[in-house]
Amino acid sequence: MVPEYEDFRISFSKDTHDQITEISPDIAVCGECLSDMETDPTRISYPFVNCTDCGPRFTIIEGLPYDRSRTSMKEFDLCDKCRTEYNNIFDRRFHAQPVACNNCGPGYLYFNGTKTVAGTVNILKALSLQIDRGHSVAVKGTGGYHLMCDALNNDAVSELRKNKKRDAKPFAVMFKDLIEVKNYCHVSEAEEKELVSWRRPVVILREKKPLAYLVSNGLRTTGAMLPYMPFHHLMFRYLSTGVVVLTSGNLSDEPVVAHDDEAMKTLFPVTGSLISYNRQILNRVDDSVIRIANDRPIIIRRSRGYTPAPVDVRIRTEGIFAAGAGQKNSFCIGRNSQAVMSQYIGDLTNMASCEFYRESFERLSDLFRFRPALVAADLHPDYYSSVFASDLAEKLKIPLLKVQHHHAHVVSCMAEHDLYENVIGVSFDGTGYGSDGNIWGGEFMVADTAGFSRYTHFDYVPMPGGDMAIREPWRMAFSYITKYFGPRFDYESLPLFRNIGRNKMELMNFMLSENINCPLSSGAGRLFDAVSALLGLCSVASFDSEAPVRLESVIDCSSDEYYPYTAGKTIEFGETLRSIISDMDHQDVSLISAKFHNTVARVILEVADKIRYEKDLSKVVLSGGVFQNSYLLEKSACLLSDNGFEVFTNRMVPCNDGGISLGQIVIASENSGLCA
Repeated sequence: MVPEYEDFRISFSKDTHDQITEISPDIAVCGECLSDMETDPTRISYPFVNCTDCGPRFTIIEGLPYDRSRTSMKEFDLCDKCRTEYNNIFDRRFHAQPVACNNCGPGYLYFNGTKTVAGTVNILKALSLQIDRGHSVAVKGTGGYHLMCDALNNDAVSELRKNKKRDAKPFAVMFKDLIEVKNYCHVSEAEEKELVSWRRPVVILREKKPLAYLVSNGLRTTGAMLPYMPFHHLMFRYLSTGVVVLTSGNLSDEPVVAHDDEAMKTLFPVTGSLISYNRQILNRVDDSVIRIANDRPIIIRRSRGYTPAPVDVRIRTEGIFAAGAGQKNSFCIGRNSQAVMSQYIGDLTNMASCEFYRESFERLSDLFRFRPALVAADLHPDYYSSVFASDLAEKLKIPLLKVQHHHAHVVSCMAEHDLYENVIGVSFDGTGYGSDGNIWGGEFMVADTAGFSRYTHFDYVPMPGGDMAIREPWRMAFSYITKYFGPRFDYESLPLFRNIGRNKMELMNFMLSENINCPLSSGAGRLFDAVSALLGLCSVASFDSEAPVRLESVIDCSSDEYYPYTAGKTIEFGETLRSIISDMDHQDVSLISAKFHNTVARVILEVADKIRYEKDLSKVVLSGGVFQNSYLLEKSACLLSDNGFEVFTNRMVPCNDGGISLGQIVIASENSGLCA
């Protein structure tokens, strides 16, 4: 029976301290609002058009409940027309907090050092002129600034690289529309779905027709996205090119710039011109990045469009702060049975990134009324995130739990799939602090959400020079060859070492023989580094994971061949390297790379089969940054599935260190009694 009510009323929002609602991520402009830019008299060419179905959310909010007075739109008084729409329950702009129009909303300005230009059309003309002349522009986006230039003009891209101090890492590009994307890139049905989704991420696509060479620097992939702000759609009306570089507005590895004064100080010298608007970005977010594997998205960078949507978990997470890792950082706070992950923070290797980390922790804690009762951190004692967690625990007099890096990788995936029993965990990455004090990264474990046992791992290999071996992959090639073939190997028989020089190789030999600054690593990423260097693809890396990325990029064949290896107490790759060196004389690099990747997939299958036989387990979890490699992920998942295993991979959070904090928060809950 339907209950009877005496009246109906709409009340003002209440700030109920212990209750929160979810905060929406930012949403790409919808089709109806794009139509309004053509037909609505007060919104003709208005670059901030939005409604309840689209527009900024997380980036403009400063507090709950989500009312206009608690957003950066509070500075803009509604005109009569917008106020009528805002208050009309039948209007699609009913209580759309960023609602505005040409008469009452924010506006853009263009500055080139000598003059300031106002008015949307005038700004777009100035922008078009700057881009067409081969120059770059700093443009304020939804969650931070971008740097823009013509993606078909190699000189323009070269100049931007030089000024941004970004030597070789691929640039993301924005295409005018889907037709233009398909002109330059191969686009599958699954990739198209993500490109046009309301999240509008950067999608890694296979190249069909090249852009300017320096956009991707020889890689056969393009990071492509479609317009998601009204301003993006407007600018392509005036630009001569249908594709522009649209890379994060920052220098080197610093956070994306979000504040106007910072943009003038940091980005204006890079471009010489800047387009800004007078609405404040309260929560900076970078563009999200995904790629497709097995027709499903895998997240590389989780930020705009995803943050701060929570991950639902079965266990109680209330009061747990998970600090994340040191690279590609995101942290996680627990509310009830949800894990609220921060936006992508980045590598915590400079002061600006560490300040962004603190700023984001304070902002999310305030937004979600979060009060820490337990802190979880990586085992590595020197990560900034670990130091921050330790200081927080000491300040608040609350427990601190240290979580092993690769266990957290595996559990991040388990949490997504509601797995709480023992599984076969395969965790491959470059670097993670192991419980034996060595560097881990090629790990096979039996794990549940509370603990793990290490079953086997890639053979330990010295890293001559420590972190220098990551920046200079040729060192890992030298180390692997010395380990498996001895110091008497004829190094100069290989092109790689003929280009390195005798003095450097003698130094490496001395360091290895005397064990000077040669930490041991089982990292899968270091093996990929070594093979990439041997094949002449990347001997010195100019960006993170360049060597493995280039190794995957050259695969352009279909082959199931693989190299020999030894899966004993540890996984040894001496015979693999011997065969690769032999193949280098007569095989195409594309086939060698494919056979190497197939070898690693075969190792996964063989070890998983052994664990299944011994432990009666058939669920395999694949996680860690190496599984961003779509070829390896697809090959491994296919082999495992064909042999009767259930395969689970990260989908909602990155498999790289950006997903670590989800694993940490679940492990902390299981070990704290909170889940009881």
